[in-house]
Amino acid sequence: MNTQTVSAPDRRDLLRPLRYAWRVPLLLLHVVLGVLLCTLILSWGRNAVMKNGREPFPHRTIRWWSTALLRIFGLRSVRVGKPLADPVLFVANHTSWVDIELLHSQRAACFVAKAEIASWPLVGWLAASGGTIFHRRGSNHSLAAVMQVMVDRLRMGRSVAVFPEGGTGHNGVLRVFHARIFQAALDAEVPVQPVALRFARDGRRVVDAGFRERENFMQNFLRLLGEPSMDAEVHFLEPVPATPDARRRMAELSRERIAVALEDKPVNEQHA
Repeated sequence: MNTQTVSAPDRRDLLRPLRYAWRVPLLLLHVVLGVLLCTLILSWGRNAVMKNGREPFPHRTIRWWSTALLRIFGLRSVRVGKPLADPVLFVANHTSWVDIELLHSQRAACFVAKAEIASWPLVGWLAASGGTIFHRRGSNHSLAAVMQVMVDRLRMGRSVAVFPEGGTGHNGVLRVFHARIFQAALDAEVPVQPVALRFARDGRRVVDAGFRERENFMQNFLRLLGEPSMDAEVHFLEPVPATPDARRRMAELSRERIAVALEDKPVNEQHA
């Protein structure tokens, strides 16, 4: 098995200005479209749930908009494996802001995100319209409230997606998964499905498509907007057995399965 990883090219890219020239106008138009969709569709359909395995129209709208956003950034969304039907707790590795849109391109879910995003101009409103649950890091009171909202959403029939690392990693390093967040799935009696988010060119992993060390959101945003095209893979893995007496084991097993999926190996693409 070839486990070698590669980074995005650092050499001078003469095509980068050309990519900005056509991607920036498309991005602005797409953001305007997103505002209209949130106003006209998600405002009345934010509580819609999957019935008989069929996604409601607002969820399909979220998936379409996220897929198109990724394409503007040169990212081709690729699904590997099959997501479980709602409701389910998705647990994924976390490298950057792109991860939310990447998972949304395959399944509309309520994400748990840091509270600071709620105050970001436009972005916070778009996130809230999509069902994001905001958490203030370091606050046990906030975490307890977030856990209750997660359980309520899951019991309603909505899927919830979380990043158990508690923050973004760098250079392809997969951090320790926090176990407490898995309690929401146990309380709501729903399955847990690990999801590996992986960026690749020619089948080889690009480890710095997410945040580089000391890189902020805007720097990463602008860098990716000018990057050459690459695949953005969403690997839906085997569900993790529920073990009420061992949340830590659920977290460790989820991390182990994601780590294996992130390795370089042939990809059985099911959907792009």
